[in-house]
Amino acid sequence: MFTVINSCLVVGKAAVRRVVQGQTLPKVIMGSSYSRSYSPNSGQGKSENNERATISRTISSCEYVESVVCKATDLKDNEMKVFDIGEDGKVLVVKQKGEFNAVGTKCTHYGAPLVSGALGDGRVRCPWHGACFNLKTGDIEDFPGFDSLPCYQVTVTEKGEVKVRAKVSDLKSNKRIKEVGLSSPCCCSDDAAIVVVGGGPSGATCAETLRSEGFTGRIILIAKENYLPYDRIKVSKIGTATDIEKLQARSQQYYDDAKIEILKGIQATKVEPQEKLVHLSDNSKIRYSALYLATGSKPRVPDIPGIDLKNIYTVRDYEDSVNILATLGSEGDKDVVVLGLSFIGLETASSCVAKAKSMTVVGKDTAPLGQIFGNEIGHSLRKLFEQKGVKFQFENTIVKCNGENGRIKSVELADGTTLPADMLILGVGTTFYTDFLKDSGIALQPNGAVNVNDKLETNIKNIYAGGDIAFAPVFAKNNEQMSIGHVGLAQYHGRTAALNILKKEKPLRTVPYFWTMLFGKSIRYAGCGKASSIQVEGDVDELKFVIFFFDESDKVNAVASCMRDPVVSQFAELLYQGKSLYKKDLKDDPFAWTKNIH
Repeated sequence: MFTVINSCLVVGKAAVRRVVQGQTLPKVIMGSSYSRSYSPNSGQGKSENNERATISRTISSCEYVESVVCKATDLKDNEMKVFDIGEDGKVLVVKQKGEFNAVGTKCTHYGAPLVSGALGDGRVRCPWHGACFNLKTGDIEDFPGFDSLPCYQVTVTEKGEVKVRAKVSDLKSNKRIKEVGLSSPCCCSDDAAIVVVGGGPSGATCAETLRSEGFTGRIILIAKENYLPYDRIKVSKIGTATDIEKLQARSQQYYDDAKIEILKGIQATKVEPQEKLVHLSDNSKIRYSALYLATGSKPRVPDIPGIDLKNIYTVRDYEDSVNILATLGSEGDKDVVVLGLSFIGLETASSCVAKAKSMTVVGKDTAPLGQIFGNEIGHSLRKLFEQKGVKFQFENTIVKCNGENGRIKSVELADGTTLPADMLILGVGTTFYTDFLKDSGIALQPNGAVNVNDKLETNIKNIYAGGDIAFAPVFAKNNEQMSIGHVGLAQYHGRTAALNILKKEKPLRTVPYFWTMLFGKSIRYAGCGKASSIQVEGDVDELKFVIFFFDESDKVNAVASCMRDPVVSQFAELLYQGKSLYKKDLKDDPFAWTKNIH
């Protein structure tokens, strides 16, 4: 049994309504399904016809579904649950401060279930990598990732039923690209040109944000590589970065539609602030009204004999990953040596060991990732790696590379050991791509990092810097300035810089969030600062734990975990809210604080 009402199909008890082509409906906002939330005291949701009379447009090619998904009493305040919406998909419904919102169910980065994440004040944080989404708009506000969540219309009936209306295509894709089409013709004057130097995640996010936030002038993105911006995270996970088309964050058509000009295979060689000019490697110059510098880092190459031999690789760009995979081959006959015990070295070793004859990691530390996560986690990681066939040379380094016919064949270590090496992969840190700024007048640190304030502006007006190269205030560390190289923070800088270039006055509120995936074990870490003591909850040997890191005043400055989500995301949200946690707060219940982050 069904009834046709205004070209909609109402089906039995499920109360599912499909809106067919040609239906006049409320306006789609920011590319989503439209209208955000319902509060019982707001007066919304009482008159759908009045809403249609106020704001409407004709849908010519989209299909919607509307369904009662739950009762208002099914959720407590500050609670979120996933509900089916007819047979078309699922929605995440959140009740906060008496108001209901409905958004997509999965993080748009790698698909983490957001219902298992950290619910903050007006936003939800991904349990895996810390990306944050606004509950009212679905917009991504912290990173990694490029896409926002679809956001659905919510109404509450007089019977106390929570009704959600959604675009079927949004339910299937579970992601939304913020609209960047120009409402008016692009202004082509150089006086209204913003130049972004750096084609990585920070520069790409800045360019997108500028356009989606209403900037109508020229946007020119200068990219050193010959590719559109792509997911750089997968470069160190050898074998996952084989198709650049799939790695790219956006298509060329997207940038064409957004009128974002991308100059590929070109580098900035000089900046003249007085003339507002950027010199490029193709001998051209570009004039700017505002400049964002996000040139990132280049891998450090140690100065040792034989380092110029073939089959010695760094791990930074797409080409690096492709070349390493090609040299490894499929025969499993290569002896591989990795120099470095940090993220890059270990992620590369873990992804390559199954394809190698032997795998040895060399480093000066006493445990893998010991400098970052502490020796407790480091020793457990050592056991995991050794079980998978990886060997270690701790408190050691390479002093010479030996070759044959121009290719590396072995390496000599500081303690006199010689290791066979058909390949050497370097993961021993980075330096900054900022040499071209030395005569610009832009204030630099001795290591080349760029000094910026809490708006990411340098000492020269209208010149901003972000990502790896930014020596920027870190909110979670009392706004102490630091340079932190991580993709999520780089994207956050890109968004923040864009908002400040547009004079929207958005100060940094940085909370560092790191993670690594090693042999299927994902370790997460939020916060920063040297630890004077720790508290372990769980079993570090089994890699199922939470570790609290304390400073000298017994304040928790960081939390790490493995297989204990979403505690790290909850701690990151606590820090974002400006709250503090101390050792005494963990005494009776180490996780009682997680109830106080809404």
